[in-house]
Amino acid sequence: MPKFIFAYHGGGMPETPEEGERVMAAWTAWYEQIGPNLADGGAPVGMSKTVTENGIEDNGGANPLSGFTLVNADSMEAALEMAKGCPIIGDRNGTVEVAECMEM
Repeated sequence: MPKFIFAYHGGGMPETPEEGERVMAAWTAWYEQIGPNLADGGAPVGMSKTVTENGIEDNGGANPLSGFTLVNADSMEAALEMAKGCPIIGDRNGTVEVAECMEM
């Protein structure tokens, strides 16, 4: 079964412990919906640096990544349906970029 990466952009960190608990509960519930198709829950990530032929840029890149998850899905359409339930969308003001991990 193909694997897909969900690359998260935006969202931000919770500002209070109560908000953090609510956010974590939403992620846990979403992961439970994905069930056995959750390949790797991933993690939030810190600010990235971009390596180019001209050196290193300390700017987070063109579209800074805020986290990732790996899922198994039968098709891109199935992966997109899973991604629609991601807690970063909506009140977290983030987005999910979905890409198939290609077999090598």
